Amino acid sequence: MRKIAVIYSGHAPHFRTFHEPKYAQFIDKLIYFPEFAETDLSPFDVLIVPSQLNSNLLLQNAKKIRDFADEGKTVIAFGPQPWEWLPNQNWEERTTNFWWWIEENADSGLRVQNAEQPFFEYITLEDCTWHQHGVFWPPAHATTLVSTIDGGSVLYIDEQSTKGTWIITTLDPDYHFGSYFMPATERFLDGMFQWISKGDITKKFLSGALLER
Repeated sequence: MRKIAVIYSGHAPHFRTFHEPKYAQFIDKLIYFPEFAETDLSPFDVLIVPSQLNSNLLLQNAKKIRDFADEGKTVIAFGPQPWEWLPNQNWEERTTNFWWWIEENADSGLRVQNAEQPFFEYITLEDCTWHQHGVFWPPAHATTLVSTIDGGSVLYIDEQSTKGTWIITTLDPDYHFGSYFMPATERFLDGMFQWISKGDITKKFLSGALLER
């Protein structure tokens, strides 16, 4: 099992999500965000950066997060993340359609990419489907798993921009599950914690030291 740390803002949705027993069992440490700068991250393999964080604190601690990744570790960023702290970030804000599902011939606009990736052993497209706040246009070397019809990335893996692995998504399951709405977000988190704790995340994990544990 990989050791997982989560940045914790203390607001109600984060409290509910990350104290939920079925998710808390995978979390080795909740790091209260005002104390993040002084926290030793060396024991951890994965750092989750939730949505709805204080943007000033996030930018102040961006280097610490990037340094963590450069130790060959994994950062997971829930979205949206419009600030330029992510590696090779290219964010496009879009109008959010909260009611697409009641339209005639409803189509979320999401599509599966690279369906052979282990991610899809744990999470389906339906589990990723509620609404989108925007898209990323990641670097060519990144692997998009969920996209919009026009190719904008909703969830992708970047193994080359730094020495670590970045799993970046515009989706905000932590906020919605913690706010008691959007059933798909619970299914997403169910699969996500299983995947990142013990699944095959990237080629680096398949050949690296974490596989030997």
